[in-house]
Amino acid sequence: MSFEHGMGSPTGIFAPLPPGEEITARAGEPLPDGTVIADREAVIAALRTVHDPEIPVNIYDLGLIYDFGIHTDGSVRVDMSLTAPACPVAGEIPYWVANAVSNVEGVGEVVVNLIWEPPWDISRMSDDAKLALGID
Repeated sequence: MSFEHGMGSPTGIFAPLPPGEEITARAGEPLPDGTVIADREAVIAALRTVHDPEIPVNIYDLGLIYDFGIHTDGSVRVDMSLTAPACPVAGEIPYWVANAVSNVEGVGEVVVNLIWEPPWDISRMSDDAKLALGID
């Protein structure tokens, strides 16, 4: 795992992010040639294992994953946001995502970009997430 944000440390101790601060989290290693690459559903399943501790719904169904791509070498890029920049674990969640995805068989290096544009809103949530949170 590497660290590319000056507000904390790779040891897991993070200061709150200034509003709008972007970070990049990395995990995993290049795959050996000939490795079978993970499919989209396996990566989505890994993304669904990550939860914001303040919200009882996974980040994928919350609509916090804006985009992701699986490259032919097994590397994965994820663009994500959070419900608010002031989230107390904003500096940690991208690392949780990077680690969860890097643990999928057939995934190599993972890069997770925390972005703020466009801003997240409830329209990005799945129907299941809305139901779980009592949102019509």
